[in-house]
Amino acid sequence: MQAGMPLITKDLIAQHNLTGEEYQKIIDILGREPNLTELGMFSVMWSEHCSYKSSRVHLKKLPTTGPRVVQGPGENAGAVDIGDGLCVVFKMESHNHPSFIEPYQGAATGVGGILRDIFTMGARPIALLDSLRFGELHSPKNRHLMKGVVAGIAGYGNCMGVPTVGGEIVFNDIYSLNPLVNVFCLGLAHTDRIFRGTAAGVGNPVIYFGSKTGRDGIHGATMASDSFDDQSEQKRPTVQVGDPFTEKLLLEACLELMERDLLVGIQDMGAAGLTSSSCEMASRAGNGIELDLTVVPRREPGMTPYEIMLSESQERMLMVAKAGKEEECIEICRKWDLDVAVVGKVTADGILRVLDQGKVVAEVPAKALADDGPRYERPYQPPAYQDMLTNLNYDAIPDVKDGNAALLTLLQSPTIASKRWVYEQYDHMVRTNTTVRPGSDAAVVRIKGTKKAVAMTVDCNSRYCLLNPYEGARLAVAEAARNLVCSGAAPIGLTDCLNFGNPERPDIMWQFAMAIEGMKDACEHFRIPIVSGNVSFYNETNGLSIYPTPMLGMVGLIEDAERTMTQWFKQDGDVVIVLGSTREDLGGSEYIKVVHAREQGSPPYLSLDAEQALHGCVLSLIHDGLLQSAHDCSEGGVAVALAESCMSGSERALGAMVTLTKGRLRKDAVLFGESQSRVVISAKPIHRQAILDRASQFGVPGEVVGAVSGDRLIVSVADEGRLERVIDQPVESLRDQWAFSLERSLNQA
Repeated sequence: MQAGMPLITKDLIAQHNLTGEEYQKIIDILGREPNLTELGMFSVMWSEHCSYKSSRVHLKKLPTTGPRVVQGPGENAGAVDIGDGLCVVFKMESHNHPSFIEPYQGAATGVGGILRDIFTMGARPIALLDSLRFGELHSPKNRHLMKGVVAGIAGYGNCMGVPTVGGEIVFNDIYSLNPLVNVFCLGLAHTDRIFRGTAAGVGNPVIYFGSKTGRDGIHGATMASDSFDDQSEQKRPTVQVGDPFTEKLLLEACLELMERDLLVGIQDMGAAGLTSSSCEMASRAGNGIELDLTVVPRREPGMTPYEIMLSESQERMLMVAKAGKEEECIEICRKWDLDVAVVGKVTADGILRVLDQGKVVAEVPAKALADDGPRYERPYQPPAYQDMLTNLNYDAIPDVKDGNAALLTLLQSPTIASKRWVYEQYDHMVRTNTTVRPGSDAAVVRIKGTKKAVAMTVDCNSRYCLLNPYEGARLAVAEAARNLVCSGAAPIGLTDCLNFGNPERPDIMWQFAMAIEGMKDACEHFRIPIVSGNVSFYNETNGLSIYPTPMLGMVGLIEDAERTMTQWFKQDGDVVIVLGSTREDLGGSEYIKVVHAREQGSPPYLSLDAEQALHGCVLSLIHDGLLQSAHDCSEGGVAVALAESCMSGSERALGAMVTLTKGRLRKDAVLFGESQSRVVISAKPIHRQAILDRASQFGVPGEVVGAVSGDRLIVSVADEGRLERVIDQPVESLRDQWAFSLERSLNQA
């Protein structure tokens, strides 16, 4: 025990979120009791957030390889080859707990962290997406959270000059005390110029650069690995404060350092700060690092080694430079007005050794911190209430009587309503690469200097995952891929952000294990590798967990940007065709929730073969220039997809006259059911037969249901020779309800 260090007691161990067994393992590793600094270092590195101790056993089942994969999981981000000597680098991260406590800074620093993950790899960030979950907007608290989070994302991304090009938002009261803020970033790099977080080369200098270290964010990783209670908002000191202007300087300095070929390895100081960056870089190389905290730039006096090693102050990086290149590195950092100091060196003994004022204050094997944390195969089983969730008695639910009222109700539902209020706060055109702005099935960014474009989307229906986590995860993969395909892109890679409750509960662990199995099966079928990701557990408050939300960020490649497709109708007279089959898939639908106030039933049926055939068919049609528009059918079914196709374009809204066949189905299932593997397309009449023939070749059902026409959406249902007009609304009236609903909800008194 070092002089002045407190005694390590059971209470102190518990305060660091370590169990008695975990503490004993630390003693076994060190051959002695840790001091306070070492205890803190183990605490953050062995937290759920950093160590994945409850999830690794399941994550290793996911497919992570493929012919395009340049970098899979295990680095700051994943990378996938797009040809022409280029690759896209992408990842998604969560900042859920901080965003509940301090929504603006929590969201802003989430953006800052994911940006650093990308440019640390040597990629210039070119696009951001966000995936958000909030409670219903009748609550002033939820409105406050949403406004703060959106402002934080906009404030950081806009200042960085990286466009936020899309995303998705879902509202459900289950997220009232645990909102989800997941941020996706994609960057562009040369395939042969990817940088990794490794401390190779014994004797090489270790250099700190970026902002000064303060006391903000201490134990942020530990907080992110804990459930909330009524006192959680008092944890504001663990939320970091971001500075996007410093981050912009940091980005340019990193890319210049890389261009000048001065680096051996580089890593962002993210969760667990200086501790994680140093031990992870050393462990990857099988080396050690010696750090001297005396020279670490800091902005507050009297900081202890414990505080310096655990601080999560933003906009900081650690690099290992080539021997003799220190001065060049320092010169570049100073040119970009960044704090910089040589704080250590790479050693051969595998030890992370921390000195302060000439004294050793921590001495821990780097591998023990980074890789040898506990691994748990936690018990899992379905909850007793699972059968009740899937049991939906359709006889007790009346069929739709007023189609107009039901459609308007759905279009005004915040989950389906236009997110215009959100994305108008984002600069989505900066750098002039954005070819499809927010508001279509996927965002599209062109790759300058090539004919190519990259499409990206974020997707997850958490209600499906609640009702059946295996099927819900498969459906999420299928919908993400379908969104890309509707933009003209072939899916090439995926990142995930897996948001769940407390993994120590068998029912939550069952949800997680089943979701992983669903993702695995769907990704293997579609041959889409998962190249990066993140797990966020403990999203629960006072024992109430969020719905399982395995958020997926998927990337697709468009070989010819001229063939990019959007979801809105283009001109009067075009034929409207529905590809795919409609079943009685009302379970878990937005219609059942919004109109009948139920969240029950089995999720829609999904055939992976049928889905794959649809993808091939749509991509073939787009490639050959046969389509005018393509729009995925998802929340709200065909009726909502038709309405969005009429009104989601930036030009004047176009009407349509459509007839749907009822067959043996309920009328509400025909209109609002969420059967999978369906796309609403429009085309010039001259291409009508060629499209139907192509669909037949792919084994995809295709039916001409009407035409783009006039200024009203008119939907009739054909039932045994009788024709019933069930929806007849002016499109401009629909657009007013849909486009401004979110704004009206946020501005209510």
